[in-house]
Amino acid sequence: MNAPISPEGLESLDTSAILLSPDLDRSEAFGLLKPFGFRNVAQADSNLQLMAGDPHSRKLLAKILNELLLAVAQTADPDQALNDWERYLKIGVNRTQLFSYLENAPRMLHLLCTIFGNSPAMTQTLIRDPMLIYWMGDGRVVNQPPSRRALWQALQESLRAVKTYEVMLNALRRFHRRELLRIGVQDLLRVTHVSETVATISDLACVVIQSAYEIVNARLARQFGTPMHRDRSGKMVETGFVVIGMGKFGGWELNYSSDVDLIYVYASSDGKTQSARRETSVSNEVYFEALARDLTRELGAATPEGILYRVDLRLRPDGSVGPITSSLNDAVQYYQTRGQDWERLAFLKAKPVAGSMKLGRSFLDRLRSFVGGKGEQSNARVLEMVRYLKRKIQAKMIRRGEMNRNVKLGTGGIRDIEFLVQTFQLLNGWKYPSLLEQNTLIVLDRLGQEKIIPSSTAKELSRAYVFLRDVEHKLQMVHELQTHVLPVEDEELAKCAVRLGYPKSSMESNAATFLRDYREVTAYVQKEFEDQFSRLEKSSPQG
Repeated sequence: MNAPISPEGLESLDTSAILLSPDLDRSEAFGLLKPFGFRNVAQADSNLQLMAGDPHSRKLLAKILNELLLAVAQTADPDQALNDWERYLKIGVNRTQLFSYLENAPRMLHLLCTIFGNSPAMTQTLIRDPMLIYWMGDGRVVNQPPSRRALWQALQESLRAVKTYEVMLNALRRFHRRELLRIGVQDLLRVTHVSETVATISDLACVVIQSAYEIVNARLARQFGTPMHRDRSGKMVETGFVVIGMGKFGGWELNYSSDVDLIYVYASSDGKTQSARRETSVSNEVYFEALARDLTRELGAATPEGILYRVDLRLRPDGSVGPITSSLNDAVQYYQTRGQDWERLAFLKAKPVAGSMKLGRSFLDRLRSFVGGKGEQSNARVLEMVRYLKRKIQAKMIRRGEMNRNVKLGTGGIRDIEFLVQTFQLLNGWKYPSLLEQNTLIVLDRLGQEKIIPSSTAKELSRAYVFLRDVEHKLQMVHELQTHVLPVEDEELAKCAVRLGYPKSSMESNAATFLRDYREVTAYVQKEFEDQFSRLEKSSPQG
């Protein structure tokens, strides 16, 4: 980033000579490109020459070049944008068709520049499927987030024409990739609020995991038959299976690169599968163990079509040493007799996400007293447990040197807000059942409404949470990696600021402004956490 860019001043430049004038020397070409913020103008010129193609497509590109450069100049990384334009065109895209289309669709020209200059990960999605630009050309695709119902209907349409197991799973992976592109574009264009972005990412995970469950379950049922058991009346019924989303998934707060924390539960171990071929019949326990393992494998498989979700099952009964799935009665008994306070904390964010919603609701209803607690006698223990968890995280951050740079786990980060909210839930859920809600922003609002904390504090913590989640998204959307750490270099900080919507200025100014805001937010969260926690500790009865 060089001097502050004035779009109005750049609009008057005639950059078409870069492509059309054979007499234009390199210094003149570089002079035309430099005001657009390129760090390496020689490379930018080379990109443009390679983008142009044959004489006819060169003339077409020249017509839109000024608009393209204006759009690129407003992205986080103009140099990367032209590199990725070149990469996109090299895969065999019909330049004449594309440039003609973009001349009549300036909105799409700006959208492509936004993708190429902000997210190599989203660029790769377009390179894998270059025709997606025409899908995004439908204003309805980009201008509003899809509902969960709309995502489900679109997914079923994608799967309708395919029948075999692997082909269906690959179609599911392509759909997942396409929809993440849509969500990322809406985020960069500020079409959606952070709360809408996390909800749509979570909706997508919900429909994808439900579909994967149906595909895997159908194959197992063909092999072993349908699992059955007797209900309380003695009637033979199909044995249900539910996927419980935990953590950010249960809170409907997933980010771009989240693991999905899952727990698998099935209705009864007292039964077996029924099929026409008796020799294939297996116990419910064996069937659902196979179902859980196959589903986990397919969700996390790294394939040429990409990966769906990294699955974390460590929150299940007995953690990583426990069975991968549990019957309803076994799971309930475990939590009611052996459940720990940290597991109460975890189940504040539990929600059925796939399979039998009825079974999922029954499971969580039976755990309500375990999660909500039985009154004030356990308050001191809860506070001690949260302090212990926070100390463990702080020690890890100090070892890594990330105390002031980790958006999630660092001082005044996302986890501090979540810990504070969940502490209030555990201390007050028995008295105010409405607090036993999974979503952080909703709980903050209810804490203010119930006057458990001042409404002004609830609003400020909500604003801080939204800001920090937005930062987390902009870090992760670059390479679709599970990162939470702010870069050290001013150049990378400035790029992050542009992705966040800060007006583009000099590199130093953008980096400094963003870092100042980040430090103000995290300092506020840290102080509020300590003030609120100290107040709770002083007023808490010992027990």
